[in-house]
Amino acid sequence: MTDTGAEREGPAGAPSRPITVAAEADVDRVVDRHEVVLLEFHTAGCSMCDAMVPVLSGVARATDAAVATGNPRDDPPLLERFDVRSVPLLVLFVDGEEISRRAEGFVPAEDVIEWLVRESPASRVA
Repeated sequence: MTDTGAEREGPAGAPSRPITVAAEADVDRVVDRHEVVLLEFHTAGCSMCDAMVPVLSGVARATDAAVATGNPRDDPPLLERFDVRSVPLLVLFVDGEEISRRAEGFVPAEDVIEWLVRESPASRVA
């Protein structure tokens, strides 16, 4: 796992930058370590996925959710486990449980943050 957000922490100790996950075990570690996790699946060559990069960076800085990103083609069991049928796919976890997901293509940062606030305990998302 490449923990690209480990150098600095944002609100409530969450990484201030997205964490790169490359395997199912990496996802499990991030979900086990943080109360609120936003996991984004993407693939190389996906223009909507590329457009989500600055959005996810902004969400990581603005909220206390840990933001993780991964390419499910790097670890095929991720495709099955998370039933990845389209990308970008956003999966929200609270206390280790998947509670919501979005597969709508590009989503502006404000909409992602609004979704996090609506779907997560308010005290856990800035």
